Amino acid sequence: MSNNLQGWLKVIYVTFAFCSALFLGALKGLVVGPVAGLILIIGNVGIILWLFPAHVGWTFYTVVKTNRFDTPLKVAIMFALPGLFGIWLGLSIAGSVLVGLGYGFFTPWVSTFEAFRHDNESKKFFHCLVDGTWGTIKGSYTIVTDFADICYHSFPNYLKELRESPQSNELKTLRLIHVPGCIIVGLMGLVVNIPLFTVIALVKSPYMLFKGWFRLTNDLISREGPFLETACIPIAGLTILLWPIVVVGSIVVAIVSSIFIGLYGSAIVYQERSFHRGVAYVFAMVAEFDEYTNDWLYLREGTILPKPHYRKKPTYHSSELSVGETRAGDRNFSPVPMEAPAMLVPSLVHSRSVREAIQEVKMVQIWGNMMRSCEMRGRELLDANVITPHDLYESLKPKNGNEGVIISVGLPCYTFLQTILYSIKAGSAGLLLFDNFEVNYLNRPKDILLDWFFHPIMVLKEQINVIKLGEGEVKYLERVVLFGNNTQRMQAWENGSLVPEDALRAAQIQGISRRMIGMVRSVSKFPTYRRTFRHIVKALISYSEEGMNASLSNSNRSVGSMENV
Repeated sequence: MSNNLQGWLKVIYVTFAFCSALFLGALKGLVVGPVAGLILIIGNVGIILWLFPAHVGWTFYTVVKTNRFDTPLKVAIMFALPGLFGIWLGLSIAGSVLVGLGYGFFTPWVSTFEAFRHDNESKKFFHCLVDGTWGTIKGSYTIVTDFADICYHSFPNYLKELRESPQSNELKTLRLIHVPGCIIVGLMGLVVNIPLFTVIALVKSPYMLFKGWFRLTNDLISREGPFLETACIPIAGLTILLWPIVVVGSIVVAIVSSIFIGLYGSAIVYQERSFHRGVAYVFAMVAEFDEYTNDWLYLREGTILPKPHYRKKPTYHSSELSVGETRAGDRNFSPVPMEAPAMLVPSLVHSRSVREAIQEVKMVQIWGNMMRSCEMRGRELLDANVITPHDLYESLKPKNGNEGVIISVGLPCYTFLQTILYSIKAGSAGLLLFDNFEVNYLNRPKDILLDWFFHPIMVLKEQINVIKLGEGEVKYLERVVLFGNNTQRMQAWENGSLVPEDALRAAQIQGISRRMIGMVRSVSKFPTYRRTFRHIVKALISYSEEGMNASLSNSNRSVGSMENV
């Protein structure tokens, strides 16, 4: 009898908590949402409009200056750029408005439910009231800052690398006979893919809606997945309530992605040098989209639509790319291009429990661990006078010189190298990060972004392990990755390095350094990287100032003691 009473009390408590959080979260969303949303919308739209002329000028200048395209291809790209810029302007402004409204209203709401994770009842009530208020407003500023970094730093850096890329044998050419085919297939992709993707998404949206509700309700009754722990039941209840919004969002993503998938037909004509294969791509994408949604929604297997082949050669997954297959002169790493999934449909399989999800390493854990490791290595180099406070200040300048590159590229690359070497010495099957935090094939995040880098990093680690670098060669590799082309600073650092006399050995070490620098440059273009790394640099500046103040106080005490004597 007492067990039944406790069960009913728990049900009443959960119901009351859910209703209270639902009302309080909606109230906070109405109060905080307009402020945070306006900050995000005005900030992002202002950045888009302010930098739009510069983006147009930078892009056209890059197309003219780069030596990777021949003249006909440059002309074709210039004719296509106005349309692409129009699409960018429309989608970016619309996306900023939608993200601003969604973030401003739903973040305080979700934060209210997240407060139920706290064990202490008083803390739980306090966090229900406070979480998602000022933090949401600060988060909107952070999003605007990261978006500004992408538009003002990452995009120009990519264009600069494209302009300054060394001349290679892989000059991309375009025959004028294929220009009409590229235009026709691109327009055909828009005319065919947009309406058919929309129809398929709308027809299957009721299945997604009701199957999602059925799966979540089944988990609620059987206490599986997100409903396993009582503290998470209100959050899972909110998921059931907001599931229609997830379905609508999936439809919107499918429609928007169909634009780019349709336009990619022009690229297929160029890559395959065939108009017929471009047309086959347009219809094959519709069949693949239908098959993709069938698999996610557990409908019929495969598709009844025709699915013609449009590739002469099989397309490899990015995880199969070996770093050793890249050219030695490549400055940045880019995976094999793949056709992106047409629709982001949440999985309807049984959800994992919260405890099972915690066992998997999260991307934010890897990111934070890398930054802490970078700060620790920076302190070591400062103590050894290998890098100076002047280097740190230079890296914070908008247009930094060689000293700035030493910090912005060399320091994370040096940290990356130390992580790989430490993992090899420890016999780790993956990467052994700071504080013996291991990431391997079993616990790594199942993230597409991480897939682009994890396997190539493992290949690079294996290559370093196979060539068996000596102690002097390791020190030489450290100098190369830290100082890059700054030979003066390399010679000034006497770390016991040994330049290999064998030309092949030296070329292997130089190739490893170029791949590592390329990976770091690719990571540096990520949205949150620049803001987070600037915090690391400022922390290192504070550390160097504390050391200078301590040294100055010690010298003053020494002078005072001598005067007393």
